[in-house]
Amino acid sequence: MSDLPVKYDIDARELARGRNLRLAAIASPVVLTLLPIIVSAILFVLFASSPPVAATILFFGFLITAIGFLKGAILSAIFAYKYSRWRNEVRELMAVDGIKAGEVDWFRHELKPQEKRALKEMERNDPLLADAYRETLASRLTATRVIRATRKKLNETKRRENKLRQLKTERKAEFLDSIKKDAEKIEKINADAQGMLGEAEARLQMIEAAALRGGSLAGTELAMKRLSARSSELPLALQEAQAAEEIRSELERETEAEMIPVEK
Repeated sequence: MSDLPVKYDIDARELARGRNLRLAAIASPVVLTLLPIIVSAILFVLFASSPPVAATILFFGFLITAIGFLKGAILSAIFAYKYSRWRNEVRELMAVDGIKAGEVDWFRHELKPQEKRALKEMERNDPLLADAYRETLASRLTATRVIRATRKKLNETKRRENKLRQLKTERKAEFLDSIKKDAEKIEKINADAQGMLGEAEARLQMIEAAALRGGSLAGTELAMKRLSARSSELPLALQEAQAAEEIRSELERETEAEMIPVEK
């Protein structure tokens, strides 16, 4: 279990890598298009002393500019793809120990339209409410991700169970019992996440209502702390359950491999 990631902070080098990828995606077509235009314009001014020379410079300038634009577009697509992958990797690492309020902007594409509007309005009119809203959004996002992950793991566990039932091995009962325990752990995490999701959504509605009537955050601080704590605990619990399940899967594969010569 010591190999499990429990915290992820983005360092300056990682942020610089992301900025460079984004800048490269934006700048590639611009630079590779403008550079031939500028060079062609300079050559035209300096050497276009006669119509044939001017026409030649313009022709090759147009050709090189078109090629530059095409290369720039290709490079832009490549860098944009790498930037998208980088953002996805960073988001997944952030979510390992629960999404924090300061990380909500990384997950804006997972916010509901009304949540985006409400957050933008609060940031403009009431920064304190906006901070509380961000904190609760982080809990809601964490719960949603945990629910999605646990559902996927439960489906995988069900498939493993069905596969094991078809095997003829002395350890089948042991493995089935282990799978059952794994499923129970994951179901508990799923239930906790469902509860946290309901609590977070209710808290979001309360904060939105407070923003509409110009209210304050009195009485909500304790609930916010409880939500934050749970949003940190659930992803780690899921990671632990996944690690245990992977170990058992490896044991099952070894058992299947040992059975192959016997079946022959």
